[in-house]
Amino acid sequence: MSPPLSHPVTAYALTNALGATTAEVIALLSQGQGGLAPCSWPLPFETFVGEVRGELCALTGAEAPYDSRLGRISGRVLEELSPAVARACARWGRERVAVVLGTSTGGIHETELAFDAHQREGKLPAGFDFERQHAFHALVELAQRRTGAAGPAYVVSTACSSSGKVLGTARRLLATGLADAVLVGGVDSLCQTTLRGFRSLEVLSSKPCRPFAKERDGLNIGEGGAMLLVEREADARVHLLGVGESSDAHHMSHPHPDGVGMKASMLEALEQAAVAPAEIDYINAHGTGTQLNDLTEGKAIAALFGGEVPVVSTKAYTGHMLGAGGATEAIFSIVAIEQGWVPAALRADPLDPEIPIHIPPARLEPPVRKVLSNSFAFGGSNVSVLFGALR
Repeated sequence: MSPPLSHPVTAYALTNALGATTAEVIALLSQGQGGLAPCSWPLPFETFVGEVRGELCALTGAEAPYDSRLGRISGRVLEELSPAVARACARWGRERVAVVLGTSTGGIHETELAFDAHQREGKLPAGFDFERQHAFHALVELAQRRTGAAGPAYVVSTACSSSGKVLGTARRLLATGLADAVLVGGVDSLCQTTLRGFRSLEVLSSKPCRPFAKERDGLNIGEGGAMLLVEREADARVHLLGVGESSDAHHMSHPHPDGVGMKASMLEALEQAAVAPAEIDYINAHGTGTQLNDLTEGKAIAALFGGEVPVVSTKAYTGHMLGAGGATEAIFSIVAIEQGWVPAALRADPLDPEIPIHIPPARLEPPVRKVLSNSFAFGGSNVSVLFGALR
């Protein structure tokens, strides 16, 4: 029997409500400091959001047509990651470096601004370009322009599992020989449509969210970007070991009450890597802070892993970043392995007694060699990503 496939993660970068740079984000996560704040956008209700920190610089030159909130967030991440992708292009050839990115809402924010201008002035803004500022494919075009990657390129949009599922796509591209390196990740920005939409579903909290807490009352929306470079072979501490995907299609917005799809995706990730449940040292939960998700996910985790493995939802730090959430939490999982710590679970006390899992109230520093990260989306689109240290 051939050994399980594993692929090294050779670089990563992210930005979100915790910080403008990767170093800033990881520092605050390590210290147990969240980035949620009251929303300053014009809304007819109150809520907290995870807005990216620092000024988002406008895109210029050949990238100017892509200038938007989404493009600026993407550009900030690519600023850090481009040198690593350039090295991969030099090593494998530009046509052998793929780009697969996830997003849930794309550039809706820019179109909202354009629509508002049209309502006020009777015409769209002169600089509005739907194809480059709203459409999903603009993300990969911008990434290719910035990095030089010229291999297969496309966007995955499966709501909140989008940038977890791109890691499954990367495994398939590498396994079939269609690419030797894949730039994967996700980007999403705040917009009125998302904030008002989740409010209409009655799952948006007016306070900082409290995943797995007894008194949780909903989620907060966040924004940001996160990208990783996965290669066929390289010297890297952490490898992508498995990606389990499922689609239970139980309901448009409610999880299956028995967690059927959640369990299936977690089990598939373990089976791909030939890893037993007892080998998992930490689970980065989807953990939105809603009543149904946390109860169902918690019971699914307990059924497969028992009640000893630490489980944390980092959405208490960043908010629910939709199409950027999976990649962001993948990087958090990698950092847990590289640096040997599990972040504190913010605002989870008192815990929901119906959820029989281990939610650590303070940062832990156990040996961390294998981490599972969950992303579960509307429509029952589920993904679980498994990372591990090979040395």
